[in-house]
Amino acid sequence: MTRNPRRAATTGAVASLAAATLLLSACGSGVTPASGQTGSAEPVTVDNCGEDVVVDGVPEAVVGMHPSQTELLLRLGLADRLAGQAQATTQELPDDVASLAADVPVIGGDTPPSREDLLAVQPDFVYSPTTYEFTAEQGFASIEQLQDAGAAVYVATGGCADRRMSGEVTDLFTDLEDLGAIFGVEDTAADLIAESQAELDDIAAAVADVDKLRVAQVYVDGTSLSAIGAGVEYDILRLAGSDNVYTPEQPAFADFFAAEITPESLAAEAPDALVFSVSDAEHEEAVREYLTSTFPDLPAVREDRLIAISAADVFPGTLGNVAAVRQIAEALYPQEL
Repeated sequence: MTRNPRRAATTGAVASLAAATLLLSACGSGVTPASGQTGSAEPVTVDNCGEDVVVDGVPEAVVGMHPSQTELLLRLGLADRLAGQAQATTQELPDDVASLAADVPVIGGDTPPSREDLLAVQPDFVYSPTTYEFTAEQGFASIEQLQDAGAAVYVATGGCADRRMSGEVTDLFTDLEDLGAIFGVEDTAADLIAESQAELDDIAAAVADVDKLRVAQVYVDGTSLSAIGAGVEYDILRLAGSDNVYTPEQPAFADFFAAEITPESLAAEAPDALVFSVSDAEHEEAVREYLTSTFPDLPAVREDRLIAISAADVFPGTLGNVAAVRQIAEALYPQEL
């Protein structure tokens, strides 16, 4: 299957992996059953992607459109409300929550589910990392079609079309607050926010006074090379204390967070470190081989600062965003963390 940065630079084989399970557990996030908190039967309205999402009562047939979203729902204690888990073969759930989803139907394999497969589980709430999962031209159910079928649709804040280029790690907190209100699990959501913020604060304090290393984030598929310079991917590097080579201010990233580049242009930047997202161990091995053989004189290669992160950890609206900040910061500044 051909990978591309639109999907790979954020998950298994798309827009921005091997370390996801380990890193997510590092946040200290547990799973609290939702039974101790009762949601209101009253309609809840939240602003999502510039539109009002109205949820009548607590949803009972929920679909996470990617394992990152499924995991977040599980950590909110909503396992008994899951009607489906999409793209489940792109990434294994962390060990401490995987058993909770053992009986949840898998839809979509390693791609978003078809319109028919998604509608077949009769969801009343669909939670997605980006708007891509609702591209009708790809055969997916559109947001309008899901709404017509009675499902409320929620897109991770950082994955909204008008936010994709400027998304931040802390957009996750908006999602948690909204999901907490929708499902009546405000306390559990607040705990996850507090844990994540404490983690970010700890990292920020550790890297506050470092001499920042110049870091380029790239995506490699075979011999195709792309740079990542905007969105939550950019913010992850920023929070890890890097001096980003590629930034949203550059024209190449005015319309999309990834841009194809030449090996010569990357070599000219001479970054101190390279961060790259991968879909699995085989992909990571191939990327490392490409980078070391193509750029033997690059400071990042000479100093062995080739940092692989799970593509799933750079999806908008996932606890993996926080885990990725920690992983990158530790690799860049091991003496500080």
